[in-house]
Amino acid sequence: MIAESTIATPKAFRAPGPLVIEIAGVTKVYEMGSETIHALRGVSMSIRRNEYLAIMGPSGSGKSTMMNMLGCLDTPTAGKYEFNGKNVATMDDDELADIRNREIGFVFQTFNLLPRSNSLHNVELPLIYAGLPADERRERAIEALENVGLGNRLHHRPNELSGGQRQRVAIARALVNRPSIILADEPTGNLDSRTGEEIMALLEQLYTQGNTIIVVTHEPDIAEHARRVVRLRDGLIESDVANLS
Repeated sequence: MIAESTIATPKAFRAPGPLVIEIAGVTKVYEMGSETIHALRGVSMSIRRNEYLAIMGPSGSGKSTMMNMLGCLDTPTAGKYEFNGKNVATMDDDELADIRNREIGFVFQTFNLLPRSNSLHNVELPLIYAGLPADERRERAIEALENVGLGNRLHHRPNELSGGQRQRVAIARALVNRPSIILADEPTGNLDSRTGEEIMALLEQLYTQGNTIIVVTHEPDIAEHARRVVRLRDGLIESDVANLS
């Protein structure tokens, strides 16, 4: 179990594993009335298992578009995007939904929990969509909540939890399907600094336990936790460097 008071330890590095994501020459163009928006302009990047990656950039850099692309919430206008060797650009909506449910664990700034459901049911949701039997769903959801230090909050609704606890429920939900990657969008954006550090310590622990983590953020101190930092500007990759400190 990961205790709620976990404090970040000096960085551990894990050897990159097999390729998970490969994008090559990806562009994304939006038509906004008479205006054409070039959100991504021929971006290429590879992400492997065992990586802990931060994606940064100012407003308008293409950061949110990149997150939507990596999370299979959107598809490229042009270029190649392969997820575990499968061409995402050619997938239909059902295939994309299946990848999002089975392969990507999402953690959002606003938690996105069902307000009338308790922690256990919120974490079970991806397993319901995956068609798992009720007993197995419950067992895996309990295990996921225990792994983020919330084994004693199974039957609490979101309004009975602190902000940090709600984000832990969201992380447990992201983990429950044992995805290829965890994609966290500004995971500390709605938290105070102390609670935000606890959540980043939790992501650190999950990384050392074998999870692949991608954090999208505009905050340098959050990106500092990652082992690799990609900076976007004007729809292009400005830099892609290892974070060794």
